[in-house]
Amino acid sequence: MLDTEELAQQAAESARGAEEARKLDPDVVKLLVEAGFARHFVPRECGGAEGTFAELTEAVARVGAACPATAWCASLAANLGRMAAYLPAEGYREVWAQGPDALVVGSLSPFGQAAPAAGGWTVSGRWPYISAVAYADWLLLCATLPDGAGPRVFAVPRDEVEVVESWESVGMRATGSHTVVASGVFVPERRSFARADLLTGRPTASTAPCHTVPLEAANGLSFAGPLLGAAEGALAQWSAYAVVKARSAVLRPQAPGPSREALAGVLAHSAGETDAARLLLERCAQVADLGAEVTPEQTRRNLRDTALSVRMLASAVNRLAANGGTTGYGESAPLQRYWRDVNTSATHVALQFESAALAYAEGRLWTTETGGPAAAR
Repeated sequence: MLDTEELAQQAAESARGAEEARKLDPDVVKLLVEAGFARHFVPRECGGAEGTFAELTEAVARVGAACPATAWCASLAANLGRMAAYLPAEGYREVWAQGPDALVVGSLSPFGQAAPAAGGWTVSGRWPYISAVAYADWLLLCATLPDGAGPRVFAVPRDEVEVVESWESVGMRATGSHTVVASGVFVPERRSFARADLLTGRPTASTAPCHTVPLEAANGLSFAGPLLGAAEGALAQWSAYAVVKARSAVLRPQAPGPSREALAGVLAHSAGETDAARLLLERCAQVADLGAEVTPEQTRRNLRDTALSVRMLASAVNRLAANGGTTGYGESAPLQRYWRDVNTSATHVALQFESAALAYAEGRLWTTETGGPAAAR
């Protein structure tokens, strides 16, 4: 069970300082781990929960309402831990040798190169945008092989790589998403798996539903959950502002300011979009929890729904920010932080609606045979 109350409170209180430091407060990271995010998808044999996407999505949203950057790191801590379970059993037992709360971070982008070596590989490369790397115990890094085989994912201890501070984004500042550099790091065979196995849901040594789900059926939830919380947090902040404005509109009808009708429109539209996104994401989580039973059609629908949800959440938050008054853009105002965080995160490659729409249309409007380049000639 993910316990988020204390984490959310501390994350909200330290949010501004974390933005200035461009990394989460150490006490917040400690609470994040104690709340159970790192162990959420860890195999039970290693002390983990083998938890559900439904519970994780709800918990991440609760944290996101307090601090989207903390929710982002919590979500990735859980999901990178899930990916580490794709290692051979000997490898993942090494990752969790000290307990199930090891913090795993990383990247599935094949920005590295791996060369075969006796008993494993040597890995080199640069991986940008590794969130929460300052607090990591292990990293999952993706690299290509010289023989043209598909990319592989390698588990590397934090102290065997260099971290280059490169995170300068205007949004999600506190995630500390810096660049990781590896230079000829040896990785034994037991600490590597084919990225294709993660994509198709074929772990080496686990049959748990949270490990056997195809990546595309679940991956969007990793990034959409924090944005759901951010939109709900923004709505609460805006509503507190709007209550004052609505009262003023009644008591001083001739004074400048938004009318009750205008405020009602903003509230209904943004709350409706946020609620609709929540319903879609809850269904996506239920589908992901089916594990290996997820169908290709459900996977494509989940891709559509996570991307569509993010569009609606960004629309809702942008409307709130545009109608939140000048004070909403003050540096100490949470509303502008939600606004920056949501719009920054919505650009993530896993959340792009156009590619999700193409995947969803496959089999409905065309097939690979009828829609491919050869068929067009």
